[in-house]
Amino acid sequence: LDVPEGGANGVIVAQGGAYGGWAVYVKDGRPAYCYNLFGLRRFKVYGGTEIPAGEHQVRVEFAYDGGGLAKGGTVTLYLDGKQVGEGRVDGTQPMIFSGDETTDVGSDTATPVSDDYNPQDSAFTGRIHWVQLDAGAGDNDHLISPEERLRVAMARQ
Repeated sequence: LDVPEGGANGVIVAQGGAYGGWAVYVKDGRPAYCYNLFGLRRFKVYGGTEIPAGEHQVRVEFAYDGGGLAKGGTVTLYLDGKQVGEGRVDGTQPMIFSGDETTDVGSDTATPVSDDYNPQDSAFTGRIHWVQLDAGAGDNDHLISPEERLRVAMARQ
């Protein structure tokens, strides 16, 4: 990220919306993360350090508890490789977030994942060079069998 003099605010990346999703953003100059569980509960983690002006890296790691679908995990926020925040997500949304919400970079254009911002003021006020999403290789205990996937699909009809 490039943060201007005076600081930055806004969404870096968001997936989903008001009824389920996650977002990485900057609030009051500090990195932040929100996991929205079905619109019923929001788990938020805030960094304890403001991002100074200049070029920086904000990173979020989600350590899934494992053992099946919808388990929780630990969220860790990093600024330039240094841990600046940590928190707990007690549960996750299995399968999908939404059929009509998208992944947004630089703003959250539809319904907002977090109640810390709204679509009108969600645009990141600095510059985002790139966003990288990595899934843990070899960690597949959250995947479901084809039979379970069929059962879930049939239940949704």
